[in-house]
Amino acid sequence: MTTPLVRPFAGLRPAPELASEVAAPPYDVVSSDEARALAEGHPLSFLHISKPEIDLPSGTDVHAPEVYAKGAENMERMIADGVIRRDGQPCYYVYRIQMGDHVQTGIVGGGSVAAYDDNRIRRHEFTRPEKEDDRVNQIEAVNAQTGPVFTVHHPDAGIDGVVNKMTQTKPVYEVDLPGTHHSTHHSLWVVDDAADIGAISDAFDAMDVIYIADGHHRSAAASRVAVSRAAKDSASNGDQPYDYFLIVSFPTDAVQIFDYNRVVKDLNDLDREQLLARIGETFDVTESSVPAKPKGPQTFGMYLDGTWYGLSLKQPPGSDATPVERLDVSLLADKLLSPVLGIGDMRTDKRIDFIGGIRGMEGLEARVDGGDWAVAFALYPTSIADLISVADAGDVMPPKSTWFEPKLADGLVSLALD
Repeated sequence: MTTPLVRPFAGLRPAPELASEVAAPPYDVVSSDEARALAEGHPLSFLHISKPEIDLPSGTDVHAPEVYAKGAENMERMIADGVIRRDGQPCYYVYRIQMGDHVQTGIVGGGSVAAYDDNRIRRHEFTRPEKEDDRVNQIEAVNAQTGPVFTVHHPDAGIDGVVNKMTQTKPVYEVDLPGTHHSTHHSLWVVDDAADIGAISDAFDAMDVIYIADGHHRSAAASRVAVSRAAKDSASNGDQPYDYFLIVSFPTDAVQIFDYNRVVKDLNDLDREQLLARIGETFDVTESSVPAKPKGPQTFGMYLDGTWYGLSLKQPPGSDATPVERLDVSLLADKLLSPVLGIGDMRTDKRIDFIGGIRGMEGLEARVDGGDWAVAFALYPTSIADLISVADAGDVMPPKSTWFEPKLADGLVSLALD
């Protein structure tokens, strides 16, 4: 039997009348303090499962065993109380998110760990062991995949047909989540018709590959959990619930990627004029009276001492450049951040920080004007085509290359591992 790329599953999800109370922002975009504030007065918030340190004394190590145990206790209680219920049969789910004028609609399903291991569910980022460990511990503790992995697939008529049919009906959930910069509206439909389920499964199985957009640590952790559980399970056959992980897959033409910008702590012992001169060796530099938001690839904005500058690369990458080398995030690092400002490993250097484009150009100005950071750089967003090119080449992007918005909610559907 060929392992399916994506399959339906019997989701763990809130009772419809409680969905608005349960749904929560993703665990990795809110701090413990922010989660504690959001969950105050909301005992059913999924943050009690995804950020269970909020129910323990302030200052508790978020990776302490008691944190994972508290998450498991909260999950068990919410299931026992009927707040979260398991569907009676395997289903797919149509999931729509709206942020402002942007709307994207995808499919919630179980992505195959075997397909991930075989690179049919394709990655483009390195993972960090400590973050993988955290997700492994969380998954094992609550016995479920609760953090969805955001994937993208090439548009497909079969999937679109089911999505269009379902979205003509009333969703089982409609939930609004507040955000720091934009609120989001989340809608969910349950696909339980056998013909529709078959159409979705067939469409995914016909695909050569789907791509991870966001959630590399969750997917890597799912692979580790599957290996561990299979080794202990005499009934293991490669098709157990733990052999799949929670994904939401959107068509590539439906998603949006924001810029992911940079701030640097100091000027590497250069003064303003020296810095501008060094940059001018590689870039055309133009002072701007307005925020220099890049209008296209190979252009950058720089904010320094209260002034914006537009930077345009003098020598574009050659035809022999790899997909990674052609990325704007790579060009900025290779042509400016490393040789001029002395930034070393982008993952570990404490002199650099990263600002999601959802914060706007004013977010960069605020960082520099606050006095703790010396210079900011605005980038043009990485495209989905760039992401696919890098993944298909078997390469990895530099850290903080893509910022997807809107974010998926936690708590609307989880995938139980038994």
